[in-house]
Amino acid sequence: MHTKTMEGLAGASMNMKLLNTPFRVYKEAERRGDTAVMERAMGYMGEFADKAEDYQKIAEKGMKEDAKEAREKAETDQENAIRKRKEERKEQEKRIAESHKGDTDTVIIGESEKAASDEKSASVQTGTDNDISSEETVDAGKTEPVIYTKTGKTAKPEPAANISVSI
Repeated sequence: MHTKTMEGLAGASMNMKLLNTPFRVYKEAERRGDTAVMERAMGYMGEFADKAEDYQKIAEKGMKEDAKEAREKAETDQENAIRKRKEERKEQEKRIAESHKGDTDTVIIGESEKAASDEKSASVQTGTDNDISSEETVDAGKTEPVIYTKTGKTAKPEPAANISVSI
């Protein structure tokens, strides 16, 4: 909090509290009918109210300065964040460029390796690899649901019972 803001708030608060004393004197003088005391009390009340307004203006100036400083700080923080992001992006682009350089290994496949690779891919497509026949793969989509016991063995489902509901 800015010092002007604190000074303004404290001064306005104190003058508003001090305003209570001449107001009480005014009320007592009004009950007695003493107009001279009432006028003096009103003069003091006016002075304290004016001072409170002055301090209120000081507090408003201080709050404006606080807001201005907060905006400036937010702008500098934002600029710093943008600058950091740009630096990080440049570093990342450098790393990407370095990884794309000729430092990578290359693999050259000869004719015999290509032929072996083609044979293996052909055996996978026909279903002869890994002890799975093409008939089993076709039947796998048509199987009935299986129920497993707690021990992990399959249990045969009970025959469907005819259930009828009459309403």
